[in-house]
Amino acid sequence: MTLSKAESTQLVRAWLAKWASHDLDGVLELIHDDVVFENWTGAVVSGKRSLRRAWLSWFAAHDNFRFIEEDLFVDEHDQKVLLQWRLEWPSSDESRRGRLEIRRGVDVLHFRDRKIHRKYTYSKTKVEEVEHGPENS
Repeated sequence: MTLSKAESTQLVRAWLAKWASHDLDGVLELIHDDVVFENWTGAVVSGKRSLRRAWLSWFAAHDNFRFIEEDLFVDEHDQKVLLQWRLEWPSSDESRRGRLEIRRGVDVLHFRDRKIHRKYTYSKTKVEEVEHGPENS
């Protein structure tokens, strides 16, 4: 059960839409039960249930964020996607109130059974800041 290039692209974009609507259950619908997730710190979470527990606190702490696709490369043969993204959220730091924080990164996604089976995240450690205005929202 493999995904075509178009199906892989559609799955990743549907996944980003679930993140944008802050729908943890929707995000997890597209994750394989035996997922392995390595985040940008090198921490590894195995299994969908464990990943749900790990992400639950992040979703609770960050209610106004969005991941934006910057670039997408699909390897249909090997069932892999390279997703370059930008994460935006309002700063929670009092001294930065009104600023938008931005983090850029890359996910290497592997598919199995038409779901995300492996997710390796690489991210810049420096967070960019911009003034939050209508053109940035």
